[in-house]
Amino acid sequence: MAAVVSDIMGISSRDMMDAMIEGEEDPEKLAAFARRTLKKKKEELELALRGNMSAHQRIMLKTMLTHIDFLNEQIVELDTEVAKRLDPFQQDIERLDTIPGIARRTAEQILAEVGTDIGSRFPTAAHLCSWAGLVPGHNESAGKRKSSKTRKGNKYLRSALIEIAHSVCRSDNYLGAQYRRIAARKGRHRAAVAVAHSIMTIAYHLLKRGEEYKELGGQYFEKRQQEMIVKQAVRRLESLGFHVALPTSEAS
Repeated sequence: MAAVVSDIMGISSRDMMDAMIEGEEDPEKLAAFARRTLKKKKEELELALRGNMSAHQRIMLKTMLTHIDFLNEQIVELDTEVAKRLDPFQQDIERLDTIPGIARRTAEQILAEVGTDIGSRFPTAAHLCSWAGLVPGHNESAGKRKSSKTRKGNKYLRSALIEIAHSVCRSDNYLGAQYRRIAARKGRHRAAVAVAHSIMTIAYHLLKRGEEYKELGGQYFEKRQQEMIVKQAVRRLESLGFHVALPTSEAS
């Protein structure tokens, strides 16, 4: 059945498995539990549901589904408790939620890991990023710094942030542009760590200042590069004795 159904724990699949536990073996009757788009696959379902299920298999299936139901109930209970405890900090969660890639669950995780008084725990954003394990280790020889692995830090927060960084790689925003720019030169892993570092830095300032995220745009790096080229060209021309006056739109 799993080869036909995309979500084996969906409503249709669960109804089929419950019927199988009760002793139903007719593929046509089991396939009749299909809902919505799954109805289009009734013939495939009937083929997949052909076979005999022993009493032992029914008991094992019932045991597994009962355990899954228990775990889902525990998740709901814990989610309710988390929501209750975070209720006084809804504004902070909403601020973090404005960062691209961060959903409410991740915002709750960040707040749970870094605390609600971030300024007193971490003097600067650099301290927070170091604590999260998003900065390179110290590797210096003969006065020269060499590339090294990132320091060990809060593995749960670091893992969540790197996953977010990979999720925004195709986004048309500042973080997505940063990811692609670094990935082209240093690879996807380093790009993800760099973007995770940026997200942690942004989160620090949003929480400390009580501000919302301000998007710089997916063309930020191209515009900055263009401005640098213009400024260098102007300085070069002025060093040769020319007077350069740029239009306001280009000079800004």
